[in-house]
Amino acid sequence: MKMLSVRQFRDSATKSFRSKEPLIIMRRGEVAGIFFPTPLDSIPFEFKKDIFVALTDSIKKKLHIKGVKEEKILEDFEKHRKTRRRR
Repeated sequence: MKMLSVRQFRDSATKSFRSKEPLIIMRRGEVAGIFFPTPLDSIPFEFKKDIFVALTDSIKKKLHIKGVKEEKILEDFEKHRKTRRRR
């Protein structure tokens, strides 16, 4: 796994796209994007776990800043799910 800033990724995009190594692109300490070379089956489990943790932490921070609680998300999801069943 390799981490690059947006600037580093931009300056070496062609080289990065030829890479066999997954890349995490960071902007101001936050995940801006992830590049997975194909095939996806070859991504090690530990890397997938690291991605999951990084993304969930990022989402958690953003929800905390906006003051959104988990209960509200679950409530909205349940409402949406019930609406979809009626169609």
